[in-house]
Amino acid sequence: MKRVCPETLRLSPRSDALARVPPNSANDPREKTVTGVTTDVRTSRHNRLEPVRTAILDRACALLSLDVFDTVLWRRVPRPTDLFGVLGSGLRRDGLIPSWLTDATFRQMRIDAEGAARAAGGALGEEVSLADIWRSMPRALLHDVPLEKYVAEEVRVERAFTEVDPDVAELIALAAQHALPLIVVSDTYFTDAQLRHLLDRRGLEPLRDARVFRSQEHGADKASGLWEVVLQNLPGTAPEQILHVGDNETADHDVPGKLGIRTVHFRRIDECFADVLDREGVPLDPRDHRYPTRLDPEHGDFGLTGLRAKVLQANGTAAGSATATAWRFGASVLGPVLTGFAEWVARTAHEAGWPTVWCPMREGELLADLVDSAALQHGWPVRARPIWLSRHVVSLAALDATDRARVRDFIRQRHLLTVRQLLTILELRPGEVPLLAADLETVLDHSGISEKVSVALTETPYLLNRLACTTTAARERLLTVLDEAGALDSPELPLVDLGWGGTIQLHLARVLRGTRSDVVPSALYLATDERSAQLQREGLRAQGFLGQTGHPREVAYPITRSPEVIEQCVNAICGSLVAFTDDATPVLAPVTGTKAQELERRAAQDGIRAFQARWNRQVASTDQPHAPLHAASSWLANILVSALRAPTAREASVFGNWRHEDNFGSAVITRVFPEDLRQAIPYLSPNDLGDLRLRDAFWPALLAASDPHLGAASRALASGAVDPIAFEPAGEESATTLRFLTGDGQWHDGADRRVRVNHNGLSFARMTVHAEDIVAVSLAVPGRPALVRIDWIEANVVTGGRRETITWDTPETLAALTFVDCTWTGANLVQFHSPLAAIWLPLAASTGAPSTTVCVTAGFAMLPTSRSGLGMRLPPASRAQRAQALLRRELRARGVRGFATTAARAVVRRIARW
Repeated sequence: MKRVCPETLRLSPRSDALARVPPNSANDPREKTVTGVTTDVRTSRHNRLEPVRTAILDRACALLSLDVFDTVLWRRVPRPTDLFGVLGSGLRRDGLIPSWLTDATFRQMRIDAEGAARAAGGALGEEVSLADIWRSMPRALLHDVPLEKYVAEEVRVERAFTEVDPDVAELIALAAQHALPLIVVSDTYFTDAQLRHLLDRRGLEPLRDARVFRSQEHGADKASGLWEVVLQNLPGTAPEQILHVGDNETADHDVPGKLGIRTVHFRRIDECFADVLDREGVPLDPRDHRYPTRLDPEHGDFGLTGLRAKVLQANGTAAGSATATAWRFGASVLGPVLTGFAEWVARTAHEAGWPTVWCPMREGELLADLVDSAALQHGWPVRARPIWLSRHVVSLAALDATDRARVRDFIRQRHLLTVRQLLTILELRPGEVPLLAADLETVLDHSGISEKVSVALTETPYLLNRLACTTTAARERLLTVLDEAGALDSPELPLVDLGWGGTIQLHLARVLRGTRSDVVPSALYLATDERSAQLQREGLRAQGFLGQTGHPREVAYPITRSPEVIEQCVNAICGSLVAFTDDATPVLAPVTGTKAQELERRAAQDGIRAFQARWNRQVASTDQPHAPLHAASSWLANILVSALRAPTAREASVFGNWRHEDNFGSAVITRVFPEDLRQAIPYLSPNDLGDLRLRDAFWPALLAASDPHLGAASRALASGAVDPIAFEPAGEESATTLRFLTGDGQWHDGADRRVRVNHNGLSFARMTVHAEDIVAVSLAVPGRPALVRIDWIEANVVTGGRRETITWDTPETLAALTFVDCTWTGANLVQFHSPLAAIWLPLAASTGAPSTTVCVTAGFAMLPTSRSGLGMRLPPASRAQRAQALLRRELRARGVRGFATTAARAVVRRIARW
């Protein structure tokens, strides 16, 4: 443990210099304002347009040429044809098309009409006008309204759903400032008047005098003749004097490049981002019949597809390196979600009359910045301040030593602490609790030891008093922190946190109630799970942005089941809070993770900030009302849930190596991708992932991402494209069953796991049991008569306060096991003769002491045999085979000298018993 480092100390109460700067102050170092809007030029400007800027400033070109759509203007829908669905919604609302005509159907009608108009041809060949397209629409489905009305409505929708790209607008303004001529070259069915109407925007004033070249006017598009027309109409201008900016690789880059025109490819969506959109179910091909029904009739996709693409392209890095992958995840996944969350927090706080919201550390540093930026963007008088709080510190301060049940719950929440470590947390010396003298190194991993410790700590007045002193001191230090920060100055203490169970809010409320304070903590969360229902039961306000108390389940469950990557990407780079000193200085645990992980986490946070900066800049530059991002919560939920359910292989390779701490008083640190499951990847089926407990794997989908076949199946399952039953074996099901033997000679039922056969023909099982003295376990591997190839069995056990791993994966190790109603036939083959046939694993004999936790994992291949028991039984391995296997095992375990002196006689006696 250590006191908070100087660079983090600024976040502690009364030491956050930034918090003392009033909103909109010119001295606020976090903010540069352009017309009152937060922006950061370094993270907002499109890097790929820098050559254009340089060419303008250096007069290295005589004319600047611009494409229109997806360059000067971009649409708030994933595909251009998605606007037709929005158009249909408006026409239906206004009674201009039949009420039974759906958006998707109308979209397809409009696509077909354009195809028919182009096929019919005319004086300009395949190039048609918008009026030509509407003449091809089925008149029977259009009301007795002039076609001009429909054409005008489509132009209106096009203008309402297009926005100016501020980066390109800057270039246009720069060109005008340096008297550089401008032209517009566009493949479009809009007339000159319609196109100029769409371009009549704030920031595009120089284009009013620009010459416009349209495919509809000249009967040729950019890929088949329009560029020749442009050059013919610009006498005296050589091709190499023209610099063109456009998004289409062929029409705006390849074709004009062959004519000598210099080009800058203003690329829209790269391959990596296309994979992200695909997992979100966002189609990019205009011909794709999948229609994103989530489109808002007034706001489309809120600009999320286009704006995320612009942020990624502005950075100019593909997801090659680990830091680039983390940055892109921050910019394209967490950036939109947390920007919407921060906007929702700022708005909710403003409406509730909260001038200050408090963001518990370690998430608080980033969340406070995002909320501040959102509030400043909208002009709401709300400020966010980080404050040092943690589940561990607040739960200790709220502990009621007189309530044994509360003490027991407090103990159970400390994952894999030893009794000695728990006593240290409670500021007790081992000698003060003599009843626990023999259990000091025992791990708190099962109910028996938790009950014993809770009784020992609360059965005497002396210990009750000592506990009360500890919790009272913790409570006083916590209240000092809150008071010095100013968090107790109002009757309501609003917290802003990622969420999940609402533990901090719950215990903080109990602390304040216990001091008879009138201050009540409220909270705004990204999402909460079912555990947070206890907040409502205690009358506390706890709102969730994407999900609340586990609902809707399809959103809340994936987020709260695998939140580690979110937490790691949001947390400040510092250790978790474990205590306060008497002068209210935070005491932090050591920082977990490697230097590489630290760089990647910082990159993810930079990506998050880059998206918010871009969003704020876009909102500031538009000349029409912009939809609030928090209104797009369903889109944002889909972005986050899709990433958690189907991470890409690049994301898995980066985030899987991250280390994650328990952060509840325990020093346990684990990898997001658990080491002990790496060998299990070829054995897993998609439904096996759903059976893994939180302690088995923080992020099961990350396991799937490392295997193409498993990943594809997992994505299909997550998207709902495939029913889970498709991955279950046909016929009567069976289950791998684990039973355990305790020191009193009694066998107990443990756990079971359904046997599945995956795409490799392999099966997997993992089961965990807890008890006070487990000496052996029996494993009924197939749970039915079958010939089984056992590739490996691994037992991770907690014995005497230490963790050990025992593996059986060779003929030598298997030969030493006991087989009940099953036969070892040699090598790694075992024939099980009945559903209860099992292998006994002698744990205590291997570790030298009973275990309190046993986690058994097995990878195997199974060939079922007749359930009647009448099938042929294979002969067991010969005595010679078994003797050789045992001799090799003993030789490897003891060495030549030890084997020669002691092992031989034991082996001979064992063989003789057979």
